[in-house]
Amino acid sequence: MHILLHRADGDTAPWVADFAELLPEARIVLWREGEKARPCDYAVVWAPPQAILRELCEVKAVFNSGAGVDGLLKYADALPTQLPLIRLDDAGMGVQMAEYVTHAVLRYFRRFDEYEAQARAGQWLPLEPRRKDDFSVGVLGMGVLGARALEALAPFGFPLRGWSRTPKAMAGVACYSGAEGLDAFLRASRVLVCMLPLTPETSNLLDRARLSTLPRGAYLINVARGAHLAEPDLLTLIKSGHIAGATLDVFRNEPLPVQHPFWQEPRVTITPHIAALTLRRESIAQIAGKIRRLEAGLPVAGLVNRQQGY
Repeated sequence: MHILLHRADGDTAPWVADFAELLPEARIVLWREGEKARPCDYAVVWAPPQAILRELCEVKAVFNSGAGVDGLLKYADALPTQLPLIRLDDAGMGVQMAEYVTHAVLRYFRRFDEYEAQARAGQWLPLEPRRKDDFSVGVLGMGVLGARALEALAPFGFPLRGWSRTPKAMAGVACYSGAEGLDAFLRASRVLVCMLPLTPETSNLLDRARLSTLPRGAYLINVARGAHLAEPDLLTLIKSGHIAGATLDVFRNEPLPVQHPFWQEPRVTITPHIAALTLRRESIAQIAGKIRRLEAGLPVAGLVNRQQGY
């Protein structure tokens, strides 16, 4: 068995070593632009370039070695319709995402951001605590990662809201769905956490109109994709006071350009796309298990629905 491997960061050596241990029956073929790779059975890619499409059209299945599949789906029309595109189910990212979201929510709720600013200014000033019953947290996107974040927040006693494209039920969470439920969900969310997959329908979803639907003084946490957010609209609403601030891990242009106005806005907390990093060994173990199932003629989880975009 041969597996075609591509990583946008070029860091392939550790992946080759772990594949050798976890899937010893496979031989890894590194894709290099301008070279025709030998025929392969499967492909494992991250942020593939257009030049790799010829090789991808010849394999049995393509595995995306990260959570978001938008970088692969932009080539969907050029790939055979019967070619399975397979995403990671979790592979350790759910726990990381839950940690990040919980930290961001608690940091804002306990006003630690304000205490950090006071400490830098040499001020000792206890602040009025916020009321938990008035601090609803809404998670936009109730997939594997969104559900894990809601589970992590549950013990803290916040009123929890969740929105999904289709109806879902989750204990302790007020669930909304579809276009008809989105405005009601936004109006009910004091803190909005964006955990949606990026699709044509969700691109620019968080624009001025929808962000204005949030309660005055709401807070935004975006750990999904930068293209979900109309960045100038968020800045306008922060400066007007309608949005109190934001914690952002993803941006339209990454790395975030040094001249971007987010850097100069103290109410925006920036992290460099680290909310949930791909854990290599866990990811390879999952991919290896799925390849063995496919070779045995068994179904696998994580098949991407090209129409839905995830």
